[in-house]
Amino acid sequence: MKRTARLAPTDGLIALAFAAAYIALLLATAGDLGYARDEGFYFFAANRYGAWFQALLEAPRAALDPRSVDAAWSVNHEHPGLIKSLFALSNLVLQKRLGLFAMEGTSYRFPAMVVSGAGVALVYLWGTQARDRLAGASAAALFAMLPRYFYHAHLACFDAPIVTVWALCAYAYWRSLRDGGALWPVLTGIAFGLALDTKHNAWFLPIVCVAHAVGLALRDRIVARASAAGAAPAAATAASPAPPGGGRRSLAALAAMATIGPLVFYALWPWIWRDTLPRLREYASFHLNHEYYNMEFLGRNYWTPPMPRAYAPVMTAATVPVVTLCLFLVGLFAAARERLLYPLACAAARLAPESATPALAAARALAARLRPPAHDPGGTALLWFLAIAAVYGAWLSPSTPIFGGTKHWMTAYPFIALFAGAAFSASVRRARVGLRALLLARRGASAAPGAAARGAALARGPLVPALLGAAVVAAPIAETLHAHPWALSSYTPLVGGAPGAANLGLNRTFWGYTTGAVVAYLNEHVPPRGTVYIHDTAGPAWDMLLRDGRLRKDIRGVGTVAGADFALYHHEKHMLGQAYQAWVAFGTTSPDLIAGPDGVPVILVYRNRAR
Repeated sequence: MKRTARLAPTDGLIALAFAAAYIALLLATAGDLGYARDEGFYFFAANRYGAWFQALLEAPRAALDPRSVDAAWSVNHEHPGLIKSLFALSNLVLQKRLGLFAMEGTSYRFPAMVVSGAGVALVYLWGTQARDRLAGASAAALFAMLPRYFYHAHLACFDAPIVTVWALCAYAYWRSLRDGGALWPVLTGIAFGLALDTKHNAWFLPIVCVAHAVGLALRDRIVARASAAGAAPAAATAASPAPPGGGRRSLAALAAMATIGPLVFYALWPWIWRDTLPRLREYASFHLNHEYYNMEFLGRNYWTPPMPRAYAPVMTAATVPVVTLCLFLVGLFAAARERLLYPLACAAARLAPESATPALAAARALAARLRPPAHDPGGTALLWFLAIAAVYGAWLSPSTPIFGGTKHWMTAYPFIALFAGAAFSASVRRARVGLRALLLARRGASAAPGAAARGAALARGPLVPALLGAAVVAAPIAETLHAHPWALSSYTPLVGGAPGAANLGLNRTFWGYTTGAVVAYLNEHVPPRGTVYIHDTAGPAWDMLLRDGRLRKDIRGVGTVAGADFALYHHEKHMLGQAYQAWVAFGTTSPDLIAGPDGVPVILVYRNRAR
């Protein structure tokens, strides 16, 4: 199998096309997607940061006064400032000055859409370099068509951007090992700083990179010692030479992460420009001791520990398209067989070189017979695996909060897609071999001259990857588009889709964003200057629907059911009391509107007939 291919100019154009197409799709589907609860808070923070940026241009000395900095950047300082700064600049420049968007809310969302599109392009480039173009293209398509990721990629939040920046740092680290030199370690440090200033998921990156460096060192030592002791074939060293300075390359990248990364983090977050250590301790404490929110899982409402250890794997299986999961598992096991079997056999043979124990003797014979894997100075498969394992490992602890559904481990999804892309590429190669053999067998010895050449050309041509590719991406595309705009209610056929998940007691929604799905009803039925109890929709998120013109300007959102003309109820198990309050206040148990995917009630609208 070809390893670490060089990119052609065409690959840059393909990556750009992936990014542009994804951004265009996100923009085209944003109009009917309501605003999530957290988006409302980030709109407010972005407006404060935007005012500071304007002051910085008009009166730099006054803006840089510590009191001015703290007044602006104290808002939502439990999260770093990079992505919110992009929200602010997009709104200031692209909307208020250039008027590019029909809805103001889209101007805040646009930076996250662009970063998400860049993430799809990055997956393509990495898959192409590490395997081949088919692997890169299929990985990018499968990554883009993850229903939950597609939803988060729309939002003015940090969950999709950190996926891209996290993968970018891992990619730069991989290039540091593969290519050497000074450029890629520096870029690794910069990317790590950007990740730190995006979201606290970045804290896992040093764990992954250190574990990877140690793993490569152990692998090389095992194989080298086994070869020196005669426990491995003499050709092993020639076939898989240790990269010169491989350890130094890892250290250079890690050193850049430890030095350049914090400097970039500090420079881009004005909140920590003074009282740096106390504010960093406060930031770390907020996330390490985060309060627990409610989340339903298998019919039970979880609020405080112990949390279910099965949550992350079950939710992944229930929300990632089945074909993507299957290809991921095939790719993972193929990589483990290729990369682990040889060093493990060498290690077993070296531990007991003269042992007569059948198992150890068999290991020694296997090590002598095995062909060493192809040279891979970047340790690609190991890095991809560790990136997944480190992220999911956090959910082995019963104290890890499970609120937020799948968004907290989405940083693993690019690597799941990369393994899946590698498996797809291998499948195409096998299909081509099988097709050629089938054509030759059917035509037999009496085939016309040139038939064999035509069969080989057909097997090598675009037909096989086109047909297999269409078969592979059809379901993820259909599931992703069908899920919109109910993505947090979407589940795969593995659990029976949204209806099956509801029957199993899996969470239907959170964040109050599904208000966007009922604005047409509200515009039609709410009387002039009527009131709507907005339930789980944050006030700033409701206000943005008004500013966008999606809701009539005279419709007023209120915080209590009593006295309201209409009441929204976003279904969550721990919020059933909100529905009961509407029943009592309005004198009815029958909602006027029930909306949700595939007949599953997600948002209910109650009408006060007495008003």
